[in-house]
Amino acid sequence: MNETNTLVKKITEGIQEKKGKKIIIADLTGIEDTICKYFVICQGNSPAQVLAITDSVKEYVRKETGDKVSAVEGTRNAQWVAMDYSDVMVHVFLPEMREFYNLEHLWADAKLTSIPDID
Repeated sequence: MNETNTLVKKITEGIQEKKGKKIIIADLTGIEDTICKYFVICQGNSPAQVLAITDSVKEYVRKETGDKVSAVEGTRNAQWVAMDYSDVMVHVFLPEMREFYNLEHLWADAKLTSIPDID
């Protein structure tokens, strides 16, 4: 498993740790001129959960891989937080923001993988 795939896996586990839902992994490697190789998209039910998921991903990934997030945007209102891991962008949404921006649809050419929710 290469470094990027390991990173995606650890990000996913960090999301699941805080009960993030509807996780989608968008593989952008087959698309030219993208800003990264993967998007990991998920949602939390409240701004507090969105922040908890963000912190969990940050801590979990650092602990498991040593990778540090290079930028985090959106924590002030916590409706949509974007985390930049260079090759992987993590998007943590509130459900209504996720629906509104519909990244999965924007990147419809990407190979999308749904991760089942853990209850």
